[in-house]
Amino acid sequence: MSQENGNSAFIQVRNLKKHFPILRGVLRRQVGAVQAVDGLTFNIYKGETLGLVGESGCGKSTTGRAILQLLKPTDGQVVFKDQELTKLSGGELRKARRHMQMIFQDPYASLNPRMTVGNIVGEPLEIHNIGNAKNRRKRVQELLKLVGLNPYFVNRYPHEFSGGQRQRIGIARALATNPDFIVADEPISALDVSIQAQVVNLMDDLKSELGLTYLFIAHDLSMVRYISDRVAVMYLGRIVELSDRDQIFEYTLHPYTQALLSAIPIPDPEKEEKRQRLILEGDVPSPANPPSGCRFHPRCSYVTDICREEDPEFRDLGRNGAEHWVACHHAEQFI
Repeated sequence: MSQENGNSAFIQVRNLKKHFPILRGVLRRQVGAVQAVDGLTFNIYKGETLGLVGESGCGKSTTGRAILQLLKPTDGQVVFKDQELTKLSGGELRKARRHMQMIFQDPYASLNPRMTVGNIVGEPLEIHNIGNAKNRRKRVQELLKLVGLNPYFVNRYPHEFSGGQRQRIGIARALATNPDFIVADEPISALDVSIQAQVVNLMDDLKSELGLTYLFIAHDLSMVRYISDRVAVMYLGRIVELSDRDQIFEYTLHPYTQALLSAIPIPDPEKEEKRQRLILEGDVPSPANPPSGCRFHPRCSYVTDICREEDPEFRDLGRNGAEHWVACHHAEQFI
């Protein structure tokens, strides 16, 4: 697989893999592996939001957790601030985690119901030994105010808040240690539509105000287009297309991305009626037994023999100096 240009990359991911063993029998012998993430190579640049999209089960969340070392990668490298995260010891990794945090998908499951909001948001400060008790309490109130909550809610419990408010608490917790990089794992998918825009706008404002860098994981392409600077499309453990947001949506080079985009409603009745909807046939193959060659070939309408036999190279077919990475044998026909 070719690599993106590593110049000025804030985070470099190289050949990242995470395989989960399949164990059977009384002796729990390994008989296979679920290839949740299988050889990802990409960069995340300082101050950008990289959107990671794909169907459920394609490995998006596993990718985010593997980058943060919440899941130990099977293979590959993750370089953050010139540190190879996969080789750090427990103490060194703990220090590095102060600078990288995660916003979890489910605001109902990610907050401890037995802890007050003040304890939840202040816990990272205690773990990393930041400030004394008085300073921490003041910092927690500042964080709650920053995410649009009443700073005097510190003694309340999660069950007293709505889903949107809980996600704001989760965002405040992620910001507690002044991180540089945040993985947002589908942070709005569990929220009402009316609340989603508020949370996304909050994240966008915080990015500008605090100089944050995001990996924004989602399956809602319209929301990804709104918040992301670049977009990576993932299918069955692999990235199949990666480019600037406008390039992805206007000059799509991979059949899978074309199918995803065709599912987005257009708020124009005439255009919506004229456009052709691309419907994928068949089911997503099992990551425990992926197909040979291109992993998308069983569902692709452009499939040829080379697609069934050879794994496509992840290559740059960008125009006018803009990078546009794609893994497809026939991508040139869409240029």
